Amino acid sequence: MKKGSLLNRVPRFFKAVYLKLFRINDTPEKISAGLALGVFFGVLPGMGPFAALFFAFIFRINRAAALLGSILTNTWLSVPVFFLSVNIGSFITGSNYSDINRTWTGLIKDFSWDKLLHLSIYKIAAPVILGYIAAGLVIGAAAYAVTLGIIKTARNKKTRRLQ
Repeated sequence: MKKGSLLNRVPRFFKAVYLKLFRINDTPEKISAGLALGVFFGVLPGMGPFAALFFAFIFRINRAAALLGSILTNTWLSVPVFFLSVNIGSFITGSNYSDINRTWTGLIKDFSWDKLLHLSIYKIAAPVILGYIAAGLVIGAAAYAVTLGIIKTARNKKTRRLQ
C-alpha cells in the first residue's frame, strides 16, 4: 500500500460522512440530535447502534444520523473515554482515581466472572458508570453543537447559491 493512499482515504472518509449527513432530508435540529444521541450511545460500552436506533425512534429524531454517530464513535473512542470516565467518575463520587483505575485495569487484564462479582459496586462500578454517562453527555452535546453549526452553515450557503 502506498503511503499517499492512506492519507487520501482519511479526507475521503470525512467527506463521505459529511455528504451523508447533509443529504438527509430532515431539520438540522433533528439531524444534530440524532448524531448526538448516537455519539452518546457510541461512547457508552455495550450500548452502540441498537440503543441509538431505539432511542432515536422513541424521541422521533433522525435515525440515520443516530446510527452514523454511534458507528463513528463506538470503537475508536473506547480506550481514551475509559480513562476519562474513571477520572470524571472518581471526581463525582469523591473516590480515589488510582484505586479505581488499578482495579479495573486488573479486571480487564485477568478477567473472570468471580472477580467481577466480588467488585464493590459502589466503590468501583458506580464511579465508572457515572463517568461514562457524564463523558457521553459532554461529547454528545459537543457533537450536537458542532453538527448543528455545520449543517446550518452549509444549508445557508446552498440557499444563497440557488438564489
